[in-house]
Amino acid sequence: MTAIILQPIGFVRSTRRPLLDDDWDAVVARIELDPARFSPDALAGLDSFSHVEVIFHMDQVDPTRIETGARHPRNNSDWPAVGIFAQRGKNRPNQLGLSVCRIERVTGLTLELAGLDAVDGTPVLDLKPWVQEFAPRGPLRQPAWMTELMRGYWSAPTDDEPRE
Repeated sequence: MTAIILQPIGFVRSTRRPLLDDDWDAVVARIELDPARFSPDALAGLDSFSHVEVIFHMDQVDPTRIETGARHPRNNSDWPAVGIFAQRGKNRPNQLGLSVCRIERVTGLTLELAGLDAVDGTPVLDLKPWVQEFAPRGPLRQPAWMTELMRGYWSAPTDDEPRE
């Protein structure tokens, strides 16, 4: 196999520094593009979209914790052991993350977002406007354990919804 070399287009600036899994709606995030490579023209027109896909490199994952097989998500034995490609865990072979985020504001080389689940300093590899025609077609399905896992992912669970 040949190596793929990617260069970040910018970096996440965020109020979240530790690698925590839940309550991402409480995080204020922005992406600052690299001014040595880009001018504000690179973001021209992006503000006419409501959402953007952000592809990033989860560079703070300990390489010794990379998973290539099956595991219990979040090490919760109540959930089935599933392959790394059947979950969205950060300990992935290429450490790539993908989030669909709401665009709050575009100013110069800065993109302010809601719903970005990347910590401060994360390298951003690409941005793509969210286009409705790329949304899944047909019925969606997911296992119950994933619904349970995601309960507090975006906002903190209420008192009657304990964290797993």
